Amino acid sequence: MSPNTSNQIWIYDTTLRDGAQREGLCLSLEDKLRIARQLDELGVPFIEGGWPGANPKDVQFFWKLQEQPLRQAEVAAFCSTRRPGIKAAEDSLLQAILAAGTRWVTIFGKSWDLHVIESLKTSLEENLAMIRDTIEYLRSQGRRVIYDAEHWFDGYKHNPEYALQTLKTAIDAGAEWLVFCDTNGGTLPSEITTIVEEVVEALPELKGDFPQMGIHTHNDSDTAVANALAGVLAGVKMVQGTMNGYGERCGNANLCSLIPNLQLKLGFDCIPAENLGQLTQVSRFVSEVANLAPDEHSPFVGLSAFAHKGGIHVSAVERNPATYEHIQPETVGNRRRIVISDQAGLSNVLAKARTFGIDLDKQNPACRQILERLKVLENQGYQFEAAEASFELLMREALGQRQKFYELKGFQVHCDIVACDSDSICVPYALATIKVSVNNQDILEAAEGNGPVAALDAALRKALVNFYPVIADFELTDYKVRILDGNTGTAAKTRVLVESSNGLQRWTTVGVSTNILEASYQAVVEGLEYGLTLHSSAKVALASS
Repeated sequence: MSPNTSNQIWIYDTTLRDGAQREGLCLSLEDKLRIARQLDELGVPFIEGGWPGANPKDVQFFWKLQEQPLRQAEVAAFCSTRRPGIKAAEDSLLQAILAAGTRWVTIFGKSWDLHVIESLKTSLEENLAMIRDTIEYLRSQGRRVIYDAEHWFDGYKHNPEYALQTLKTAIDAGAEWLVFCDTNGGTLPSEITTIVEEVVEALPELKGDFPQMGIHTHNDSDTAVANALAGVLAGVKMVQGTMNGYGERCGNANLCSLIPNLQLKLGFDCIPAENLGQLTQVSRFVSEVANLAPDEHSPFVGLSAFAHKGGIHVSAVERNPATYEHIQPETVGNRRRIVISDQAGLSNVLAKARTFGIDLDKQNPACRQILERLKVLENQGYQFEAAEASFELLMREALGQRQKFYELKGFQVHCDIVACDSDSICVPYALATIKVSVNNQDILEAAEGNGPVAALDAALRKALVNFYPVIADFELTDYKVRILDGNTGTAAKTRVLVESSNGLQRWTTVGVSTNILEASYQAVVEGLEYGLTLHSSAKVALASS
């Protein structure tokens, strides 16, 4: 990979190493392999796989990729310079790096004299020897080297002469990339620009083909993306970051923002243009594998990134999306959403109806009825912007299009604690009894669960599955509870959001009540109903095609 192309920015993804240092994030070997293959398909040119030798999982990751290589991405192994006082060829850490079998190796070394003295507890001269010896040894073994100058900006601000010496040493030893790291995340964009420009003037070697400059920023000042962009505008050609901005403390530069900003706004080539539409899907895939809820308000790829709630906004966007959208959502694989809430106007209702495949005219009296019903329910605590499936059912009911799959007659739930072990850990138990009517036939069923909502869900499915076998494919994937008026104590009104899935689609329904079981019951019942509505619509569409 040559950095010569003037318009090319080389994206270096470190989700699997630096991103995995986020508190609460733990990736298995299979997780890492799945993410790596998604990044490869997206067209990311460099993927940092981890630190071989630091743990068995990272060793196995590189072995697996030797057996089944990626399609186009270069995988980089990551490690520190050799330890003080020994030769690089004798350092077991570097032997593990070589065993990983990657063509590219990323080595980090100390730029800040404070770290050399306080952390490494060695001399400034020995630190330079460690950088030189490590890179020369790896080059002698046929490896290409990316040198991450750790704490670069802090080191340069405190002792610019020594910081520049570390870079000059890396260049002379054969590093092909010099990456300026804002490891503490405390630098601001204006400082990034100034320092990068000063480095280029101080080191004439950086004006040629090799080495080239890169940047690695952290988000502790909430400027990681801005800092990376500033670095690019000052001349760096490699940008390191993570998907969704995952990383230690406040995270790393978010590639889901950097890639479209660089490619769509600044005109650089980062990934193949035809792949940019995969960005939202890959972002959500990574969050799903990491078992972290996606940030719905994340720029470009978030669920709310192109959501319009105010009636004036919706009306304008319907006429010309450029009025309130900085790019076309589809460019990054996202979509426009019209949010329904108590701030909605008729334009919201009409636009939302179209997303449901409902052709609704503003002259239709049902339009006003839907809007008034919406505002009454949201005043009671319902939230339809997060529960679009419930709103579609509400809309279809007002239009006389809501299919009645069953009629609910009532339910009872009995809860108990059945056993406590020697550690005083008690096992909860719930029994739900539910009565429904299907085709004028009453069905009474009971089911157990480890909690009242689980028991209710099981009893309802048990009552309906013989009539609607597809229910067996439905799964409750998320359950959220919010107390709406906490000042009333245990009498507070509760809102429940239930997310369901049929394996292909996800939908969310809502229930509100002063009784948490009643609120849960409403949301679970509508979740099953909406799933049946989707299945019924799919059958009709298939029959007509």
